[in-house]
Amino acid sequence: MERAKTITRRRVLAAGTAGIMGAALPIAGQNADQAARPKVPADPTKVQGPLATDVGGRSPFERPRRVSFSDRRTSSLSPLQDLDGIITPSDLHFERHHGGVPAIDPRQYTLLIHGLVDRPLVFTLEDLRRFPGRSIIRFMECSGNGGRAYRREGNQTDVTPQQIDGLTSTSEWTGVPLATLFREVGASPKAKWFLAEGSDAAVMTRSIPIEKAFDDALIAYGQNGEPLRPEQGYPARLFLPGVEGNASVKWLRRIELADQPFMTREETSKYTDPLPDGTARIFSLDMDAKSLITEPSFPDQLTGPGWWEIRGLAWTGRGRITRVDISADGGRTWQPATLDDPVLPKCHTRFRLPWQWKGGEATLMSRATDETGYTQPTLDVLMAARGPSTAYHFNHIRAWKVNPDGTVKFAGGGA
Repeated sequence: MERAKTITRRRVLAAGTAGIMGAALPIAGQNADQAARPKVPADPTKVQGPLATDVGGRSPFERPRRVSFSDRRTSSLSPLQDLDGIITPSDLHFERHHGGVPAIDPRQYTLLIHGLVDRPLVFTLEDLRRFPGRSIIRFMECSGNGGRAYRREGNQTDVTPQQIDGLTSTSEWTGVPLATLFREVGASPKAKWFLAEGSDAAVMTRSIPIEKAFDDALIAYGQNGEPLRPEQGYPARLFLPGVEGNASVKWLRRIELADQPFMTREETSKYTDPLPDGTARIFSLDMDAKSLITEPSFPDQLTGPGWWEIRGLAWTGRGRITRVDISADGGRTWQPATLDDPVLPKCHTRFRLPWQWKGGEATLMSRATDETGYTQPTLDVLMAARGPSTAYHFNHIRAWKVNPDGTVKFAGGGA
C-alpha cells in the first residue's frame, strides 16, 4: 500500500509554480477543463480610460440626460423614468429660466433686505453662511408642468414621463432660514408680503405672503451636498417648499417687505389661472397633489405575461402624501400602492404595486391623496373647474395603455 504523501512547503511551492507555468493542478472533483487557468478580461481602464477621476462621473453605460422643450432651451426636463429613489442628481434637476443664466462671482454677491424693516441690511454670501444653517429634502415643480398632456399637444402616445412631467425634481437644499434674516433686519408687524428679485436679465420678481417666510422659506446656497449649480441660482436663491417653482427666485439680489403685494409682471400677465367664467385665480402658489407612473411607461415593452411592478412618484405642496391608488382597468377598480420610506412633507414619494399582466390590453392609472384629504382629480374634473385656457397647475390623473404585444403608450388623462 502506497504511503500517503505529506504536505510540505516545498511541495506547495512546486504546485504553485506549476500553476503559474502551465495548467493548475486539479483539486478533488475537478476535471482538466475546470482546472484550466481562468481567462482574465482585458483591463477596462486601458480600453475606456480610467473611471476614477478628481470629479466622479457616471458609468459610460448609463446616459440619463435632461431634454429641452424647444430650440429656445429656456427649460430642461428631468428624466423621471431613469431615476431611483427620491433625490434627483444636481445635473439632472429640471431647469427653467426667463433671461439666461448669469455668471455671478460669489465674492461680489450681495443680498439687500429692506422696506418695512427696522434696519435695512446687505448680506454677502459669507454673511449668509455664518448664520445657523438648515438642510431639507423637498421637491420643486414648475407650475406649467404637465401642460402638454392637458392641452393635448403633439403626439400624445409616444411620450415619456420626462416629456410629460419632467419639470419636477427633489433635492436636499441647504441654506439659512429666511425667518432668521427677517428677525435680523427687524421685520415690521405691518409687513404682509415680500418681494423677491433676481439678478437675471428678466429681473424675475414675485410677491410672496409673509407667512411663508416664517414657515419654511430658505435662502439656499447648497444643493445635494455642493454649492448651487449656475442654472439653479448660484450663488444663492430663494427656495419656497411646496410653492410653484417660479416663485423660488434664483440669483436672488433683493427682498423688499411691504403691506401689500407688488403686482409684478410675473403675477399679473403671467402665473395666474384663467377660469371659464372670465375671472382668474391669482397667487395660486401651492402645488396640488399629483402622481405619475414611471414604470411601465413609454417606450417600455413588457416581454410577456406575468408579474410586473408598477412604480412611480407622488408629491404635494401641502404636506405629506398619505395614499396612492392604482388602477389597471382604466379607473373602474383601484388598489392601494405601497409608499416607500421616507415619506417626507412637500417631497417626492415613491410608490409601487405588484401587478399580474395576463397579456391583454390594460390601462394603468395612479391617483394621489395628501394629508389635507385632497385627491388628485381626473382630467374631466380638472377641465370643468379650470377650462381649456388655463396655463398652469395641471395635476390631473395620467394614464398608460399596455397593448397585447407588450408595448406601452401614453393614454392621456383619466376620464
